[in-house]
Amino acid sequence: MTDVRAQYFDERLPRYTSYPTAPHFTGEVGAGSYGDWLQALRSGTKASLYLHIPFCRSMCWYCGCHTTVALRDQPIADYLAVLNREIELVADRLTAPLQVQHVHFGGGTPTIVTPEEFFGLVALLRQRFAIDPHAEIAVEIDPRRLTKAMTEALAASGVNRASLGIQSFDPVVQKAINRIQSVEQTAGVAAGLRAAGISGLNFDLIYGLPKQTVKSCIETVERCVTLRPDRLSVFGYAHVPGFKKHQRRIDESDLPDGPERHEQAEAIAQALVAAGYIRVGLDHFALPDDAMGQARADGALRRNFQGYTTDGAEALIGFGASAIGRLPAGYVQNEVVNGRYAERVLSGALATAKGFRLSADDRLRAELIERLMCDFTVDIGAVCAKHKASPEDLAPSFPRLKALARDGVIRFDGSRVLMPEYSRLLVRKVASVFDAYLAQPGRSYSRSV
Repeated sequence: MTDVRAQYFDERLPRYTSYPTAPHFTGEVGAGSYGDWLQALRSGTKASLYLHIPFCRSMCWYCGCHTTVALRDQPIADYLAVLNREIELVADRLTAPLQVQHVHFGGGTPTIVTPEEFFGLVALLRQRFAIDPHAEIAVEIDPRRLTKAMTEALAASGVNRASLGIQSFDPVVQKAINRIQSVEQTAGVAAGLRAAGISGLNFDLIYGLPKQTVKSCIETVERCVTLRPDRLSVFGYAHVPGFKKHQRRIDESDLPDGPERHEQAEAIAQALVAAGYIRVGLDHFALPDDAMGQARADGALRRNFQGYTTDGAEALIGFGASAIGRLPAGYVQNEVVNGRYAERVLSGALATAKGFRLSADDRLRAELIERLMCDFTVDIGAVCAKHKASPEDLAPSFPRLKALARDGVIRFDGSRVLMPEYSRLLVRKVASVFDAYLAQPGRSYSRSV
C-alpha cells in the first residue's frame, strides 16, 4: 500500500455495527418509546434475540465489553432472575407474535451460568416467543471455563453454533493480556461441542495486541485451521483505557503502530485464504459452503452489533444490562450498570436508558454504510432512489469521496463506489464519508485498521 493511503491507518473511526453508532444514543428515547415501538411490530415480523450475560471469572485486559468479575455465583443468579423478568415484560408489550430466527447469547461469559439456569432461560424464550425450529441459537464461550455438563446443557437447549474466544495462542501475548489458554484446551472444547451435536463453530482472533508479531499471528492461524472452524472473526484491538480502566494494565509501548497492525491483519487474512477460507466483509472469514460465505456471494450479508451476520431480521430485541436492540423505528439500549438495570426491571419498567429515533436521512445513510461494509461497493444512485432521496442530499460527502479516489482508496463507476481489494481494510474510512454525526465532539473510536 502506498504512503498516501497509509495516512489513514491511525484514524479513529466507528466500527459501524450500527448507524448512527451507539455514542449518539440519547435519553430522548426511553422506556415509553420502546414500549410503543414493540407494540407497533406487525404479526409475523422476523426477529432475532440477543441476551447479555455481563459476568466473567477473571478480566482479560484487552476486553472492551460490558462485563464484571464475579467470583461468587449469587450475583449471577440474582441477575438471571432480573433477566427472566425483563423477558416477560418485553413479551407482554407485544401485540402480535414475532418469528424468531436467530438467538445469540453474548457476554461476558454466557456459560458462567449453571446448566440448569441456561436450560431454564431458553425454555422461557421458547415459551414467550415463536422460535423457528431451525433457528440459529448461538452462544459465546470462553474455552477455559466450559464444563462437560454445560456442553450437554447447550446441546439439549438447541444451541447449534458456538463462538470460541481465542485471540492469540502466543504465550507471550497471552501473558500480556492476562488470558492463558492452550491449543490443547481449545481443541478439547471444540471436539466436545461437535461430539454433542453443536457443529457450527466460530473462532475469534485479535490483532494489534501487546507484544504481538506477524509471526505469532500466522502461527495462531495455523493452529486454528487444524481445528477447521466454519468461521473466524479477526478484530483489531481497540485500546481505550479512558473508558476501560483495566486496559491501563497494558503497556502502550508494547502495542504495534498503524502500519504494523495493517501488516498483522493482512498476514492473518492471507494465511486464512491460503487455508481455504473466503473473506467475508472487513473482518470475517468462512468456509466456502458456510451460510455466511453464501450470503456474501448473494449480496445478502448484513451487519449488526455482533459483526457480520446472515441475520436479516427486521427487529433485534436485546435483553440484559447494556443490551442494544434495533426496531424499525430506531435503536434502544438498556441501562449499562447492573444495579440500575435491575432497579428498572424489578419496578415493572422496561430497562431502556437511551436510544435513537431514525429519520429518513438516517435510514438512507445507514444503508449506504452497511452495503459498503458488507460488499465494499455501493450504488449511491440506486440506494437514493430506493429511499426516494436525491443524490444531492449527500453533496457534502462528494469532496471527501473524490479525495479518496485521488488517493487510490476507491474508484467510481457511474454512481457506484468501488473499493479495490488492496484498500478494503480502509472500508471504515470510506463508510465514514456518509456519517453525518462523526464530527460531533466528545466521541472516541478505535483505529481504522
